[in-house]
Amino acid sequence: MKALITGITGFVGSHLADYLIDREHIEVHGVRRPRSRNDFLRYDVYYHEGDVTDLTSMNIIIKQLHPDYIFHLASQSYVPLSWQAPQATLTANAIGTLNVLDATKDNCPEAIIQVAGSSEEYGHVFPSECPITELQPLRPLSPYGVSKVASDFLARQYHESYGLNVIITRAFNHTGPRRGEQFICSKIARQLALIKLDEADPVLTLGNLDAVRDFTDVRDMVKAYWLAANRCTPGIPYNIGSGVGHTINEVVQLLVRISGCQPRIQQNQGLMRPSDVPRLICDSATFRSVTGWEPEIPFEQTLKDLFNYWMMKEK
Repeated sequence: MKALITGITGFVGSHLADYLIDREHIEVHGVRRPRSRNDFLRYDVYYHEGDVTDLTSMNIIIKQLHPDYIFHLASQSYVPLSWQAPQATLTANAIGTLNVLDATKDNCPEAIIQVAGSSEEYGHVFPSECPITELQPLRPLSPYGVSKVASDFLARQYHESYGLNVIITRAFNHTGPRRGEQFICSKIARQLALIKLDEADPVLTLGNLDAVRDFTDVRDMVKAYWLAANRCTPGIPYNIGSGVGHTINEVVQLLVRISGCQPRIQQNQGLMRPSDVPRLICDSATFRSVTGWEPEIPFEQTLKDLFNYWMMKEK
């Protein structure tokens, strides 16, 4: 069988490629832009140059490959950037999803397509509404969240209108080795690695430390995506997350203990978002009951692996 991953050179895409390569009888293909980073490329993956924002390239790739599975992971995924570049974010995330769905409809309508949504779609959540189920109203608080709501609704519409086998997942925060340095867990781990290596002053400069997030290891998340593609019902959204909330301050303290450093922690108002989601904790009971998925990697182990990744990368 053939699996096509959009965004294969990114954080989640590269981990999904690792996971699928280890499974029997799956030929892994990936869409990559000519300017994509090459850090995570594997020799045993077939790469196709294209861009989800270019419908012609997606038509060519999907028509020629005729995949059994399409994992649509390509996106502009950094929430703060979406305020600086809202148009680019909406183009990459909403129009990119539209192009993947349209190319699949016209060239390979029997394929199973997983569209990766986000907990940021829920946006403003009151404390009484946690943990968050799929029935929670969508109140996005960023252009990124809006773009993911559009992607989610397009996926549902293409299933209803054209019968496409679209699996809709709403993943809560996930992290681990290879996470970009701008994302909060990676940002903290990298700063601590530089301090440990005597390449930076012993100071952590951070934004909102009170936000509560539900973190899952990326290696558990990609297993969830595979199970979703094989066991979930098309056209229905599924939350995926650990069900455990951690404040950003708790993440800081865990990583400080793992690193053995004693940095000074200072907050920078310039790093605060224009509107932040205060609390996101997942209720993934529906997904777990359908797939049998359970996260296996403890959060502290995830952070240890992330810190060690940055120690190796910065040496």
